[in-house]
Amino acid sequence: MTTRIRRYVETDTGHRVPNHKSKCRHMHGHRYRFEAEIEGDTVQKHGVSEEGMLMDFSDVSSILMEHVHDVIDHAFVVYEGDELGREACKLMGPEHRTVVVPFIPTAENLAKWAFEQVEPHITSSYGNALKLVAMHVRETPKSTASWIP
Repeated sequence: MTTRIRRYVETDTGHRVPNHKSKCRHMHGHRYRFEAEIEGDTVQKHGVSEEGMLMDFSDVSSILMEHVHDVIDHAFVVYEGDELGREACKLMGPEHRTVVVPFIPTAENLAKWAFEQVEPHITSSYGNALKLVAMHVRETPKSTASWIP
């Protein structure tokens, strides 16, 4: 039988959707929640710290922190083709945290990006099968996108 776990990290991140028909075309920010969903078999090795777990939640947290949170928290994510957005970020000075990406930073695209950052790091030290099956991104309390390859 397969088990699933979820662990999330939150970031305060700015973005804009340059071609949006409404207010999302303006620079603004969100309290994003990036939630990794992992599927697999529990560790069966007797006496180890992870016995009975898929993966220690703290290990999942560390991966999310390093590869998502620390990259975009308190940063502005801007599409490389958004000349106006990139220029506005430059005006903030060299200390401004700007992350230029090759996609429009919608919740859907950020979910895919986060999945790609995290997936290579979801590994087991005990031979139990593990797989990152989805990345869920909550942009607002009412709006969530998921990337499920």
